[in-house]
Amino acid sequence: MYYDFSAIVKYFPFFLPAAWMTIQVTVVGILLGVVLGLLTSFSRISENSLFNIPAKIYIYIIRGTPLLLQLLFIYFGLRSVFGFKAFTSATLGLGIHNGAYIAEIFRGAIQSIAVGQMEAARSLGMTYYKAMRRIILPQAFKRAIPPLGNQFIIALKDSSLASAITINELLLKSQQLASSNYRMMEMLTIAAMFYLFYTSIFTWLFNKIETKLAVSGSR
Repeated sequence: MYYDFSAIVKYFPFFLPAAWMTIQVTVVGILLGVVLGLLTSFSRISENSLFNIPAKIYIYIIRGTPLLLQLLFIYFGLRSVFGFKAFTSATLGLGIHNGAYIAEIFRGAIQSIAVGQMEAARSLGMTYYKAMRRIILPQAFKRAIPPLGNQFIIALKDSSLASAITINELLLKSQQLASSNYRMMEMLTIAAMFYLFYTSIFTWLFNKIETKLAVSGSR
């Protein structure tokens, strides 16, 4: 079967709702992941075993198992208990998954700040939490921007796995349309165009943020 370029133009508008769904799942998932990751990073660097050990276990389990397995576990397992819908299951799964990686990003950024800065802040009478908020975290956040940008793009591409739990995102839409028009390569091409567009926008955005923070930090 020949490759039909006209099919791309014809079916492109049918992907717009799926493209919007992909953005929603990605953004909600990454925001949840940032909150969870930041809290976990604080627990991870804590000397209190009540916080440190659960954080280590969480990171170990999430990073040691596939995202698809985690999505299926939440969708088919927890849905029967809490009645989660597909969208909630997808965003929760992506948030929990990204949270483990973002926690390590934040932990590395925080621990990369010289210990002497915390000691100097404490010697000036600051509490640990005030020094963390005003001295350590602003610097750590700047250093975390590049890996956070990479994780955001990874989360965008990982959102395609939500098709396994009936989320009508780009990949599932391409499969649905291909089952009726028998133009699988053309439908996959349209999905790829959206993903490339999104990743280009997010790459540009995070590069602008990184440049802006670098300029403001040098003043």
